[in-house]
Amino acid sequence: MTGNYMWDPKTNKSFDIGVNRDSLMPLWWNGSEPLWVTLIKAQRKVYMYYWPGCEVEILGVRPTYCLEYKNVPTDINFANAVSDALDSLKSGRADLAAIYHERIDVEGHHYGPSSPQRKDALKAVDTVLKYMILWIQERGLQDDLNVIIFSDHGMTDIFWMDKVIELSEYISLNDLQQVKDRGPVVSLWPAAGKHSEIYDKLSQVEHMTVYEKEAIPNRFYYKRGKFVSPLTLVADEGWFIAESREALPFWMNSTGRREGWQHGWHGYDNELMDMRGIFLAFGPDFKSNFRAAPIRSVDVYNVMCSMAGISPLPNNGSWSRVVCMLKDPASSASSVQPNSCALALILFFLFAY
Repeated sequence: MTGNYMWDPKTNKSFDIGVNRDSLMPLWWNGSEPLWVTLIKAQRKVYMYYWPGCEVEILGVRPTYCLEYKNVPTDINFANAVSDALDSLKSGRADLAAIYHERIDVEGHHYGPSSPQRKDALKAVDTVLKYMILWIQERGLQDDLNVIIFSDHGMTDIFWMDKVIELSEYISLNDLQQVKDRGPVVSLWPAAGKHSEIYDKLSQVEHMTVYEKEAIPNRFYYKRGKFVSPLTLVADEGWFIAESREALPFWMNSTGRREGWQHGWHGYDNELMDMRGIFLAFGPDFKSNFRAAPIRSVDVYNVMCSMAGISPLPNNGSWSRVVCMLKDPASSASSVQPNSCALALILFFLFAY
């Protein structure tokens, strides 16, 4: 899984998130083993709420329960999911519950990361988290439950009026076999015999970097992906790449037509401050009043394995960056005993508090 939009030249199949049925094919999902698959294989019970992909059979496995993501969950949907997850953990129906909440991300895209709408969405999440702490205490879970709250990205302002890179201004789109995505990262498959020409032309474009597959920086943890394109375009912060202005992803605003401009986006270089996500955790296995040094998104998997009491599969994360936040000074996740359940809340926050 390398992005929201992928293409497989061998089958001519496309993965377009939330759009086409082909995106549910095992072709896209069986390249790695998600945590919930590992847990199910270990005879553990996993409940998932609005988590994209939980409805897909991966490596022949499905979670114990999946509340499928179909539309952006409301604040009430989120609160109900948290309450139901806690009930499932308390009753023993679940050993781990995971919840995905998207509203902060949506408001940030539409109105911008500093907008009142995005801030109101964050306040609504804060309210649910306040009640979550009370609900944990009411169910007597405070000594058994570990809670992890994190996001997979940040967000920055974009300005379509003067920071759009139109590919059609520099190359002929007829020389491309396939184009996937628009925004900070765009994947190109040049037509036969056109690779060098397209690479040379686009390398001259300002505010954008063109990478051949093997030249993609290692810190992106990207270039070894099965569906990575021969050419990957990465825009400078705040710039937006599209085939043309007509192809920009306008959203349906109050007019009922797709004419709303986007004002926030993510997916830029992961070293940029605006791209940083958040990580918060509390529970019996975590230190209290402790602030760790920055970690990477790839490190979260090891923390979750530790909370679930299972050994992590080979991954790009670093145990040394996260062990400091745990009360147990053990040097490996596998040493943690599976005597507590873990509630993982996947919240697409744009900023830390």
